[in-house]
Amino acid sequence: MIRWLIIVLYLSVAGLFADELAGNTGAMQEGEKKLNRLAGEASPYLRQHATNPVDWHPWGEAAFQKAQRENKPILLSIGYSTCHWCHVMERESFENEEIAKLLNAHFVAIKLDREERPDVDKIYMTAYQAMMGENGGWPLNIFLTPGLKPFYGGTYFPPTSRAGRVGFQEVLIQLKDAWAAKQQEIEGSADKIRQHLSEAYGKAHPSDGVPPVDILMMAGVKLLQHGDKRQGGWGAGPKFPQPSHLLFLLREWRRSGNPDILEFAKLTADRMAAGGIHDQLGGGFHRYAVDGKWLVPHFEKMLYDQAQLMDFYTEMWVITKDPTYAQVVKGIAEYVIGEMQAEQGGFYCAEDAQSEGKEGKYWCWTMAELRELLSEDELNVVTSYYGLTDEGNFYDHSDPEALENQNVLSVVNPDVAKKSPDLLQQAQVKMLAVRQKRVEPSTDDKVLASWNGMMIGALARAGAAFHEESYTKASERAYDFVKKEMWNGARLAHRWHDGDLDESAQAESYLLMLQAARRMYEIRLKPDDLEWAIQLAEAAENLFYDREHGGFFESAEAADVIVRMKGDYDGAMPTAGSVAALEYLKLAEITGREDFQQLGQKTLQAQGRVLEEAPTSLTFMLAALDFYHSKHQRLVLVDGEGGKEAFQQQISGKYLPNLTVMSNEGKVAEFERGLRAKEGKATAYFCEGEACQPPVTEAAALKLK
Repeated sequence: MIRWLIIVLYLSVAGLFADELAGNTGAMQEGEKKLNRLAGEASPYLRQHATNPVDWHPWGEAAFQKAQRENKPILLSIGYSTCHWCHVMERESFENEEIAKLLNAHFVAIKLDREERPDVDKIYMTAYQAMMGENGGWPLNIFLTPGLKPFYGGTYFPPTSRAGRVGFQEVLIQLKDAWAAKQQEIEGSADKIRQHLSEAYGKAHPSDGVPPVDILMMAGVKLLQHGDKRQGGWGAGPKFPQPSHLLFLLREWRRSGNPDILEFAKLTADRMAAGGIHDQLGGGFHRYAVDGKWLVPHFEKMLYDQAQLMDFYTEMWVITKDPTYAQVVKGIAEYVIGEMQAEQGGFYCAEDAQSEGKEGKYWCWTMAELRELLSEDELNVVTSYYGLTDEGNFYDHSDPEALENQNVLSVVNPDVAKKSPDLLQQAQVKMLAVRQKRVEPSTDDKVLASWNGMMIGALARAGAAFHEESYTKASERAYDFVKKEMWNGARLAHRWHDGDLDESAQAESYLLMLQAARRMYEIRLKPDDLEWAIQLAEAAENLFYDREHGGFFESAEAADVIVRMKGDYDGAMPTAGSVAALEYLKLAEITGREDFQQLGQKTLQAQGRVLEEAPTSLTFMLAALDFYHSKHQRLVLVDGEGGKEAFQQQISGKYLPNLTVMSNEGKVAEFERGLRAKEGKATAYFCEGEACQPPVTEAAALKLK
């Protein structure tokens, strides 16, 4: 119904075109570029648009009041600094004088960084999907009433119609005429869209109780059925790593013992590690592959991908001890610590796909370059190992002046590394040295609490598993930075940039930093980490928990949020509710607090129907369901002579996703507080439910099921 309304609206004005475009409002003067309102913004994405002739406004009250005062529709254009098609649309449309004149005269144009306001992005992306029946993507260009209600939208528009895509200029002309002729009808359509969002995404989808354990098996079977049996992963391209799926599969393998699950996880891990999606020289992963073989990536690198894939490859190494996975983790860590960690300690958001205006230029190679750089033997080894050709394997069809003969590096003949390891390494060192002298892609140097929380936890886990101090120290630096600079004792900032903090309250930041604090506690066993985890949990409950229907909203109450959404899909990042479900259940296990237990259970129950009907849409939440149905095993480490380190080292090398590690100090449960060291020595108690094995004082004697 919603989609039909918007199509009728659009077609009803399809024949109306203006003969003249109205004049500029002053964002640009004849013959010279002028900075617009975005020049002073903290977001690198917004500043990228600071010289556009479009009279851009940042998201905020001033823009809203202008739209209401002048009775103009709003163009809300949402993107992020490393978004390829955002760059293309800026170049084609937002730098276009005629389009700028049209926008400035008849619309209030707002630019929004989706990473700064993920809650607002979620609302309007969901609205677009409901209106248009499409998956969506970025840039997201959504048209709103002055009351912020959506009535039409699209993703990338070419400047004029071509190849079956309606042009942006045509859309603007038709919509400005529609607003003049049919504003009341548009307002009515927008009201219906907002009501649909509230009913479908603002409330719970509860089951009668916590969903049964059978759902875990169903989800595992479904993921295997739909998986690519030759290349791993899911889909034929574009192909995303989907780490929530992969991490859940490891849990389900552990629970069920099904060897096919682990084999599929290994297939996916191996294919991704060998593919062009994995930066073969500099480490880390690009956003996704445009094909089904993981060969040609979209080259941007996102911090949240590095964090989640580090978690996946760390656990793959813990399970299999395959050295390839350790090398992948090492590459991610060296990339993130070396290229993405700020001097102050926090981690930056992302690295762009483009350098010098060309997609992939920083990462790709021509055979002519390599012939000049390498010896004949080195060239032969590299050509064979990576499958390089004179024609290349990558061409950017979106660029009218695309570079030619570009090769993305992917491993096609792994035996070469065994036969000629020294030559291969010599060549790789030379290639990396030359690459580092190229013009580097830009870095989005925002620090987001949510993404940092994921990276902190992943590095802390990897540091413990590999006994690698550099990972641990980097994790602790970022953790201390967020706690010191972004937490004021009661409220957590979502974004930091050069000392500037945002004022929005984002559930993802509270809950993913809660996850980081809880993971740090289980590794370090410092009462202060547990204390902060509890503070974040209590703050998140107050700001985001739906006391009427259960579950967690993605945003706090705010005047610029027309619908408080609850996520129902764990995509590139898990939803707030999925993180919350696991973290409150884990905190309940550690602290013994019944209120935390109830929050975890009710969050699972609030999405119960989704879990029962489409369990693979919430695979991160399935981790919480797996934990809920587990045996509630706890390892309590009591300090004493000899220290706890030997016990910690033993457990860090094992895959025990449902084991809770805790001490007897701080705000732990009453039973655990009463446990004491045996004969003054460091002591471990392994407990399951209400029963504990006899305490042990030697790590070798610790028996974990």
